[in-house]
Amino acid sequence: MADDDPQPTADEPGPTEWQFGSAPAVGVGPWAAEHDGPPPDDPRYDAHLLAAGDTRNVVDAYRYWTREAIVADIDSRRHPLHVAIENFAHDANIGTVVRTANAFAVAAVHIVGRRRWNRRGAMVTDRYQHLEHHDTVADLIAWAREKNLKVVAVDNTPGAQPLETAELPRECVLLFGQEGPGVSADAQEQADLTVSIAQFGSTRSINAGVAAGIAMHAWIRQHADLGQAW
Repeated sequence: MADDDPQPTADEPGPTEWQFGSAPAVGVGPWAAEHDGPPPDDPRYDAHLLAAGDTRNVVDAYRYWTREAIVADIDSRRHPLHVAIENFAHDANIGTVVRTANAFAVAAVHIVGRRRWNRRGAMVTDRYQHLEHHDTVADLIAWAREKNLKVVAVDNTPGAQPLETAELPRECVLLFGQEGPGVSADAQEQADLTVSIAQFGSTRSINAGVAAGIAMHAWIRQHADLGQAW
């Protein structure tokens, strides 16, 4: 029944857009209070935000922009990297994965299994990040094959290549399992490559959301143009 839990809509305020009592305001105030001269007439700017201020969790370059304009700008320079996470047990890490994927301008996040997920951890970044759904791992693999994308499973399993020394394909899907069991057997069998994250302590595995961030950053270090970073 968790799959039928109500989800917040795109227009509802998210955690980083709430203002609490006397706490310092986040973002910027109305354009007239922040700048000299009339507000810009550039269509990328949102008339309401110009008049009321912009308290969203966005970089300064996107202040006062409409959501559509921000997405379009990111789309113009998204990376050929996709991220997928299995969600057969309603994994709570998906929000973290989405938030990190947004930070790295990932092409899309693919959720395999349940459609419903807890969006709170995404901190509103799902509004700027493309999301796709696949019912099964087989559906995801078929989609990746059609798009000529290599599938890279990230899991600490025998035979996995160390992420720290592996050459990640530029055009690929990084696939993560849900918290606990890790990448499913079906996913491991169909992946083109499996990589593991080096660990040195007592724990058997790394949190799925953290592992996703480590792996995405490994791809960024190998393939991204750092001159385009904020």
